[in-house]
Amino acid sequence: MALATLTARVDEKNKASFGTFCSNVGLNTSTAINLFVKAVLRENRIPFEIAQTTDPFFSEANMAYVKKSVRELRAGKGTAHELIAVDDE
Repeated sequence: MALATLTARVDEKNKASFGTFCSNVGLNTSTAINLFVKAVLRENRIPFEIAQTTDPFFSEANMAYVKKSVRELRAGKGTAHELIAVDDE
């Protein structure tokens, strides 16, 4: 079987973390990538779910922060400011 080289650009930190993970589970990066390629070809799909994430504003953590801030404002723990009009040119 002839071998070919596959080149991909990834963030340096991700590459290092991936290499560490592979080493920890007894693989090298080439073997791990080959496992991925074979799974794609065997299943005829990406072997994990790919989903569009929702707007990060509506994340649970952010919504909890917003609700906490609203409670604090209603309890009088805030400062009201006047809006400043800006002339758009």
